[in-house]
Parts: sequence; C-alpha cells; structure tokens
Amino acid sequence: MTAAGIARLAGVGRAAVSNWRRRHPDFPKPVGGTETSPSFALADVERWLREQGKLAEVPLRERVWQQIAGHPAGAVTALVHAGCALLLVRDRSAAWPALAALPDERLTGVLPVALEETLTERLGPERPVLTPTVSALAPSVPLLRGAAELAAEMGGVRPAFEFLLGRHLDANPRQYTLTPPGPASLMAALATGGTASRAAAGTHAPLTVLDPACGTGGLLSAVERPGAVCGQDADHDLAALTALRLALSAETAADIRVRSGDSLRADAFPALAADAVLCHPPFNERNWGHDELAYDPRWEYGFPARTESELAWVQHALARLRPGGTAVLLMPPAAASRRSGRRIRADLLRRGALRAVVALPAGAAPPYGIPLHLWVLRRPVPGERHPAELLLVDTASEHTGQGGRDGQGRDGRDSRDRLDWPAVHTAVLDAWTAFDRDGTLAATPGESRAVPVIELLDDDVDLAPARHLPPRAAAEGATQLALVRERLAETLHRTRELTPAPVTDPAAAGGGPAGRPTATAGTTTVGELARAGALTLHAGGTGTAPAGAPVAVLTDHDVLAAQPPSGTLPDGPPEEPVLLAAGDVVVPVLGGGAAVRVVDTPAEGAALGRNLQLLRPDPAALDPWFLAGFLRATANTRQASSYASTATRLDVRRLQLPRMPLAEQRRFGERFRALAEFEETLRQASRLGEQLVQGLYDGLADGTVAP
Repeated sequence: MTAAGIARLAGVGRAAVSNWRRRHPDFPKPVGGTETSPSFALADVERWLREQGKLAEVPLRERVWQQIAGHPAGAVTALVHAGCALLLVRDRSAAWPALAALPDERLTGVLPVALEETLTERLGPERPVLTPTVSALAPSVPLLRGAAELAAEMGGVRPAFEFLLGRHLDANPRQYTLTPPGPASLMAALATGGTASRAAAGTHAPLTVLDPACGTGGLLSAVERPGAVCGQDADHDLAALTALRLALSAETAADIRVRSGDSLRADAFPALAADAVLCHPPFNERNWGHDELAYDPRWEYGFPARTESELAWVQHALARLRPGGTAVLLMPPAAASRRSGRRIRADLLRRGALRAVVALPAGAAPPYGIPLHLWVLRRPVPGERHPAELLLVDTASEHTGQGGRDGQGRDGRDSRDRLDWPAVHTAVLDAWTAFDRDGTLAATPGESRAVPVIELLDDDVDLAPARHLPPRAAAEGATQLALVRERLAETLHRTRELTPAPVTDPAAAGGGPAGRPTATAGTTTVGELARAGALTLHAGGTGTAPAGAPVAVLTDHDVLAAQPPSGTLPDGPPEEPVLLAAGDVVVPVLGGGAAVRVVDTPAEGAALGRNLQLLRPDPAALDPWFLAGFLRATANTRQASSYASTATRLDVRRLQLPRMPLAEQRRFGERFRALAEFEETLRQASRLGEQLVQGLYDGLADGTVAP
C-alpha cells in the first residue's frame, strides 16, 4: 500500500504519514515502490497504527481494497480472483459456507475445481480470457474470504464487485478510457430501444449485442435484458474484467461471450450477425491495421485512410450487424468533417447506412474538453428503399448551465459539472424515436432537423450538426439580448455603488503605524487555532451518495469560479461526507491562488469536494469573514505554499492571522464581506458583458440584429 492508502486507513492527510516516517524509527520500512513513492506491507502498517493508538479497526471495504492494491500478481489479477470468488458465492450459495470454513491449504486445493464448474455454467466451456488466471489462487485466499464478507455487508455480489472495480478505475484514471453511465445508457437505448424495424416485425425477442472494443464492459452492462452479449478487447485483463462484470450482473442472460484480441486485426466473431453493436472505439489511432487490412471485405463503403481509424470501426460495426440491425458509436467530432473521410461518409449516406449524428455537450465523456458525437447506423436491408434524410441533433450547448464557454477549464471539468444529462437523454431519444418511426422530423431551430441527404453530398460531406441546423427565431434572440442589456445596466450601476472608497490614512482605517491591523498579541496560525479549539479542520473528498435525495458537492472549481455547488457524490457503500454549514470557510489547497469562500445559504448542506479544506470557526472566538479575509492575503498564501511538486499546494495550517478581540474582528469582517460582494458584482458584469457582445456579433452576422 502507498502513503495515500495509509492516510485513508488512519483518516489523516499524507503530510501526517510523512511526519510519522521521519519521527518514528519503528515505522514500517518500505517493501517496494520507488524512493519518492514507496509502498508498504498492509499487515505491518496495521500493526504499527494499532500500537500507536491511531487505528481502532480497518473498515472491511478498505481492507479488501488494500489486499487488491497490494496483491503480488497485480491489482487486475486480484480483481479477477475476487470476481471469481463472488461468482462462486452467488451461484454456490449453499456450498460456500462449508468452503469458507476450510483452512487456507484445503481451500486452495478445492477452489479451482469449484470455480471451473461455476465458470463453465455461466460463461460456457470456451472462456480463454479467464482460464489462465484461475490456476494460481493461493496468494488470493485471504482476499477471496474478504470479498465474500464484503458482498454480505454490501447486500450482494454485484455492488461489491462494482465498488472494487470502481476503486481500481479511480486509482488509475489515465490508464483507462471509460464510457460514463449517462452516455452508455443513451447509446444502449438508441441501439436496442424498440426500433422501427423491430416494431414492424412485431417481435420483442432478446437481442444479441456486440461491443468490439468493450474495455471494462460499461456499454454492455447498460443493455437491459439482452439475449446474448458478445465483447472483445485488445487488453486481455480488461476482457477478463468485462466477462466477470457481466456474469455478476443479475440482469444479464447466461449467454456471455467475451474474447481478447484486436477486433480489427483478429476478429473473434467473424460470423456474428448481431441485432445491435455498441462501441466507444479508440480515437486517432494511426496503427490500426491500415497496411495489412487493405483488401478486407469489411470495407464495403471504402478503404479508410490511415488517419481515419474511426471509420474502420464504423464499417466493422456494420459488418457484424444483421440486416436492419442498429449500431451506435461514440465518435470524435472531427470524424464528421475531415476531408480524408468524405468519400466514405458520402457512401454511408447514399446507401442509407448512416441514420443520425448527435452532438453531445462537452463533458459527456472523455476527452471531456470537446463535444463528442454519436453516430447511429443501420445495416441496409436488401431490397428496401434507402432513407432520403439524415437526422441531425445538437445538444452541445442546450443542456449546460450558464457561466462560461462549453469545454473550457481544466480538462473540461466545468462543462461536466454543469451538464444536465437527463435533459440530453430525453431530447436525443425523443428526436430519434420520432424520426425512426416516421422517417422525417419537424425542425426545431438550433436543436434538431431531418436533413435531405442530397443537401449533404457536396465536396465536403460535412455532417457536423451545428452547421446544418437553422438558428433560433430572430425575435427570441432579440428579446434575450434586450434582457441581457437591462441586467448589465443594473449590474454596472450596482458596481458603482459598491466600489470601495479610497483610503489614504492607515490609522483611520484601523491600521497601526505601518498600515497593519492593531493586534493585542501578535499573530497566530490556523494550526494553533485548531489545537486551541477556536476552529476545526476537515478535508474534503470523502463520502458517497445516500439512498435518498442526492447531495450536491462543492468542488474546488466552484470555489475558484464563485459558482453554486455543481458536483455529485459517487455511488458506493455508505460513507458520511463532510457537509457544509453557514459560516464555514472553504479554502482550495491546489494551485497557489488566493481564493477563499465563506459558505452562505445556497451552499449550505452540500458536501465538501476534493482538494478543499474546511475551517469551521467557533462563533464565540472567530468571525468567519475576518478569518476568510486574512487567509486570502497574497503574502499569507505565498508563505504557506509548497512548491515541492508540479502543483503548488497550500498548507492551510500555516496560514496566519492577527490576534484581536472579537469586536475588532467583526469590524474587519464587515469590510471583507463588502469587498466580496463588490467582487461578485464585477464577475456578474463581466459575464453579462461577454454574453451581450457575443450575441450582438452573432445577430449582426446572421441578420437578426439590424446594423
């Protein structure tokens, strides 16, 4: 386990673990890792923490996770072993208590046989993605017992495995490209949700669904009640995790076929005629097989250029569909307009294979900074007339909140936080259902339109929805601009009222001879105030969503942008988050910038997000606005910042403020509160000004505003 894992076990920050290593000679020695990122043995760490009185008992979920993270064969192998044990617990529930009572040596000998039987029943005799890993279970016996206990604690094997898999994915965010649940459910609904061809045939038989780049199985898990599930991934470990994830899903039928290998170069299902194909292919790959696959029969619509790997995946998906079957792929927006792919796009349109292009908002799926597209395709039925129109839907700007351009910010996180995903889901499904039923759709300005194919077959064959949708009504645009102008005028008037008066005499402003506040006993630090009980400190980033109403999360970006809480708590086992109360002071610890927020009524009750420190002052000892104002001073944040890594980190305990009576604190606090109100008014004026200027540019350009 790493120093971060030790900190989670003990409920402290990583700095405390570093201090323990320096101050305690008996602290466990590293057993692996590197000099800058050492790893430690879980058993040694637990023993030391208990001896020091820093740990009463390790929570079961944390113990099982640490066994996975520190497994000698690697975390993925450990996850596979845990998933196999959970499958055995569910499918051999009557026999498991007797197996669990066996000593480790006996259990090691019995488990492989029991697992082989269970896996054969669930996944069939041919399961190459799991066979090699079942043979070496001896180091995992404690983990298998812990996984079984975790399933009992969490109320089922599926939530237990999803929790462990989720922890692994969260711990390695750059290693995997995931499809979030929102886009996954939308893609599954588009591909399987009662298409016109199925309705005409009057059949509701279970579907055969394929994902040729299945990753960890997010898309296949989103399909409701499939008849057969087929998946393939180039990464053998991911294919194994997908097979177990599907097998542990109570809603998934027993016909599960998951294989490893590159679907383009070594297709594991060459004779498959699936009802639906879902795919989130790798983007912008140059080494996808261009040289060796030049004469492949799948290139029915044209041989993709080396730079058009996504169009190779599109044609692979179509080749694995039955006539009338539907494929939905998550695509980069460039695939709709690159000149190198225009001939293939044109042939897809002419022959009726491409039925819809949907622009999603930025933040819907990684990479979060750009608005990705969904392509809905259908394999043509021989003899049927080709569709004359293509459905274009643009949700890229209609279902995000105000306050910034879509896709801007760190990794597009602001767009992700503001995304109204239920509205996106509903808008896309409503448009597709109507179009799929009638073959046409009344245009909704700026949102959706059924475009005649003949209009798209020009020199560019540009299928980006925003370039073919009519603008919103001119009257509506002019009305909105008038409202923005009125609000801007009111806000500018308010800024004049709030502009601070000039101060030329420090003594008149309550300062001493050098312009510093008059203090009764020098200065103190946040750490000293915490030890004295004048305030309490809480670190953010913990907690899970409760079973009842959802809890919003105040993120570090919300504090920096001065916006309402926009995050959401993750699902998982019950874990109490840190909830905000009015008068709390919140400080971001990354970036080294001067940003401090006093919690007001709109943010009250939200959870504290990652990379935030909460200071809860005792109202009888500290005024919150006085505290926030001095913590924000440039010299204060500069001396309390650390530059030991690539990201500047603020040590909140080192921040200083003067000692002074409560009445004097409140005098300063009122001044700081007035400055905060002035600052927020300036922000609002800036946002309204940008909105008005851009609206006038757009109106003059499209003719909705007269010169």
